[in-house]
Amino acid sequence: MATSTRRKSRRKPVKKTVEDVHSVKAALHVHSLSKAGTSLKLIVYAHKEKIGEIVLGRGSLFWRGANRQKQKRISWTRFAEMMDELAYE
Repeated sequence: MATSTRRKSRRKPVKKTVEDVHSVKAALHVHSLSKAGTSLKLIVYAHKEKIGEIVLGRGSLFWRGANRQKQKRISWTRFAEMMDELAYE
């Protein structure tokens, strides 16, 4: 009865490096969870350059682009509509 032997591969495993494209820093402002002014601020980076910041609050969220002076207020209802449109249509 002949036995079958397999040779082990002598190739080294290829290590893939993954570049971090996006990163996010967070700041949480909690006065009381039920009070206005409680918010979560996320600063978003792409390739180590700031692309914008988003402030999440009870009533809405605010977006400010990297080099913008003004911020854009978006209600949670409008945000949900925007996300549904992007995700499902």
